[in-house]
Amino acid sequence: MKIENLYAGATPPPRGERFEMLLAHRNLVVERIVSSSSITPSEQVQTQDEWVALVRGEALIEMAGESVALRSGDCLFIPAGTPHTVRSVSEGALWLAVHLHPLTPGPPSGGP
Repeated sequence: MKIENLYAGATPPPRGERFEMLLAHRNLVVERIVSSSSITPSEQVQTQDEWVALVRGEALIEMAGESVALRSGDCLFIPAGTPHTVRSVSEGALWLAVHLHPLTPGPPSGGP
């Protein structure tokens, strides 16, 4: 068993955001995102559902044409195919992102 800490090594990059995979299991991916206040906003449209929690800091997100202000402790579900952009973020903001990818059909089971 290995215990990890969300805050360990959470120094923000000089610019942009750093994405670190914490867990990948089947169609589930959990990431830690550490943000610099110096970001370049760009619209994202993902094929998977995403749930984000802002663990530390503040952020302003535009989602489906609506501005959403987030602060520490706030969480938000972003359905697959929903345009969203992080417009601004505080220095050292720390996110937890949970991605739920669509299931891919496996090989057929059983025989004739």
